Amino acid sequence: MRVTGTLKPFLAIAIGALASGCASWNLEALSQAPAKGSGFTQTLAREYIDFAKFERDQMQDFVDAEHFAVKGYRASRGEVMPPEDPADWKLPPDKRAELDGARRRLVAALEAGGRTAAPEQAALAQARFDCWVEQQEENFQWDHIARCRNGFNTALARVEQAMAPAAPPDGYRIYFNFDSAEIGAAGAAAVVAAATKASELAAPAITIIGHTDRAGPEGYNMTLSLKRADEVRQALIRAGLPAVRLTAIGLGESRPQVPTPDEVREPRNRRTEILFR
Repeated sequence: MRVTGTLKPFLAIAIGALASGCASWNLEALSQAPAKGSGFTQTLAREYIDFAKFERDQMQDFVDAEHFAVKGYRASRGEVMPPEDPADWKLPPDKRAELDGARRRLVAALEAGGRTAAPEQAALAQARFDCWVEQQEENFQWDHIARCRNGFNTALARVEQAMAPAAPPDGYRIYFNFDSAEIGAAGAAAVVAAATKASELAAPAITIIGHTDRAGPEGYNMTLSLKRADEVRQALIRAGLPAVRLTAIGLGESRPQVPTPDEVREPRNRRTEILFR
């Protein structure tokens, strides 16, 4: 793990020679000092400091302990620290694409308001992502890698759920079988009810949002979610609604109704929602 020159002054003053034990008390003092800033930065500070202690005490990895202690210190001052960039780490080539994709998903949620919508879960997602990157670089403690990765996925799913649009009434949510875009009998009844309600309200615009569970590749699920939304759109057209008022979008596995780890089949996440705007 490289340490950039911009961090050197703090390393010298606040952390010092962790490897020799001369300044190991700094982490304890830092963890007891009151953190400043938002709920996001305060939680992030605690997570980074705890991870720095783990790297120092359990793993004897003093370089990475210093790095995350610095991030913890800066977060405790109220600074919004970015998640790690996988390009800065010596990762196994076959793990790079997964981590790059996970970071893009994390940054998208954070920048779209995740730090405010679910501050603690957003901080947990970032901290777990960073520990996933660090552990993946070492690439031998499989249980640690899995714990960080699963923690990231669970926390980020909760952030995305907190940011999701308000759910429509249950009658306007249509569920699907696994790996299917076919509208069943219950879904067909929901389409008719939604079309009737839209006509009564004279809703100017209707958005149909397709979702999947987290089983299967992310790209495949994005395509499947759009197919589900389009099937419902076509059914609403057949029910008498003008096509010009209907917009179908797919969000893939990014906004689960029920947060789950990756590769979990969850029936309640295989759905399409009909929203009146």
